[in-house]
Amino acid sequence: MNKAMQIQVDKGEMLPLMEEFYTIQGEGYYKGTAAYFIRLGGCDVGCHWCDVKESWNADLHPPTAAKDIVENAEKYSDTIVVTGGEPLMWDMTLLTNLLKEKQLKVHIETSGAYPLTGTWDWICLSPKKLKLPTEEVYAKANELKVIIYNKDDFRFAEEQAAKVNKDCILYMQPEWSKRDKVIPEIVDYVMKHPKWKVSLQTHKYLNIP
Repeated sequence: MNKAMQIQVDKGEMLPLMEEFYTIQGEGYYKGTAAYFIRLGGCDVGCHWCDVKESWNADLHPPTAAKDIVENAEKYSDTIVVTGGEPLMWDMTLLTNLLKEKQLKVHIETSGAYPLTGTWDWICLSPKKLKLPTEEVYAKANELKVIIYNKDDFRFAEEQAAKVNKDCILYMQPEWSKRDKVIPEIVDYVMKHPKWKVSLQTHKYLNIP
């Protein structure tokens, strides 16, 4: 990447675009909603069970002008989901401003490990043990989605729930490869602790992206 392009990336004028696609939101509060996904490259949180590890290395994904990303997005849906990788590694101010100028609803899926930039209609916080969220993201999250891989994740989930705002919706979601084992455990836990809800990766059951 040349110096001029790097400056544009640092400003959020260009972003490492891994993929963009129109599909059905499969998880959390907005599951079942048609949405256009913008997946950005770059992540150093390093979850061993991540199902998009090809997103980790931002250098593999071409810097794309934010205005071009927005022009594509507005053709498909009024709900836009920015995900990754970890999108907050990049300055989201320009991208979200451009999307909001188009009267689009703008959502983010983030680990919260980096400072919050951008203007969001919905923040899905999915915290990871290796790199915890910032205090600002805890305060502003609309939903907390904790991935359950083993029994210690229930402890971690409660620890994270104690840090978010009182209106944040709480979800537990089985890690896909462990779903047969952990779904019964999640069901049992949620029935005993009904402040939580179950989130499933319904798009995988529907066999869509």
